[in-house]
This record gives sequence, C-alpha cells and structure tokens, in this order.
Amino acid sequence: MDSVKINRAPVLTLWSAVVAERLGFNADEALTLGKAVAGLTAQSKGQRLGIFTPSPEEVRKKRAQKAKQAGVFRLELLGRAVPVLHTDDGLRAVGKDQKPVTPQSVEKYLASKFGDALADVRSAMTDLARSRRPAALAEEAFRLYEAFRPGVPAGESGWGAKGTLSIRKVRALAEKGE
Repeated sequence: MDSVKINRAPVLTLWSAVVAERLGFNADEALTLGKAVAGLTAQSKGQRLGIFTPSPEEVRKKRAQKAKQAGVFRLELLGRAVPVLHTDDGLRAVGKDQKPVTPQSVEKYLASKFGDALADVRSAMTDLARSRRPAALAEEAFRLYEAFRPGVPAGESGWGAKGTLSIRKVRALAEKGE
C-alpha cells in the first residue's frame, strides 16, 4: 500500500503515539498521549480559524485548580503541553473533565480511521521514528509530521477534510535519517 485517504487528526494521533513510544513511554501511555496531542492541536487550529472560541479566563482557572487537585501535570510532546495523570495502569492523558483517556478507545479510533492501512502506516512511522536518536526526534517530530501529513485546503475548507497520506513519503523520510 502506497497511500491512504484520511484527514489529519488520526495521522497526528498515530504519529504522536509512535514518537511517544520511541521516547520511552509504553504503548498504552503513548496511545493516550497521541490522542491528546491531536486534540490539543485541533483545538488550537479551531480557535485560530474562529471555529472554536476559547473558554473564559475564569473557567480556565477553575479547570486548572481542579486538575491540580486531581494530580494532573503536564508533559511536552510535539510542542504541546499534554495534561497527564498517574493511574494504576501508568500515565494517561486526560481530557478537560480530568478523566483518563483509555488506550483501547484510541486503538478503536485509529482502526476505524485507517482501516486496512493501519499496520502499514504504523510500520512506516515506526521506521521513521527509529531513524532518529530520541533527543533529535523529540526536537523535530512535529516538523517531520508537517513534511508527510496529508495535504488539505487551507483555512476552514480544510477543517476535517481528507487528503492523501503517502506512506512512501514517510518511508523516504526514514531513509534520509539523521
């Protein structure tokens, strides 16, 4: 398989999870982190495009207080400050409700979006992540994503639009290595 027609959110989710694993997180932790990175990125873009309005400052402060009380802290992945929580099963990204994201829900999401292409895309992304030392990957992971992400129209017309993800391009980036 050379390419898949897909929108950007699942691509960023999978890539972020693959990067997180390369950086030392276990597979379940990485899946939840990946989902959170994609969600935070979508929220940011949606605000930039005027699709979403930011929460009022008072609401954000109350959420931050609740999060702190719940033990939520932030870690950086692909340039995003991801809210996470220690659970009995390991680290888990959390949503605005402070509830942990489940790795099973992320796998189901990825399977539904990528279909039969999931294994090929994951393999190509894993090769790309392994082609860089972890410190270099942490630094350039988002730029790599920008180099292979599906092309969609700019602005609101591209919101949620499908583009072509070239698996060949991901593999070519891996071959270039560091």
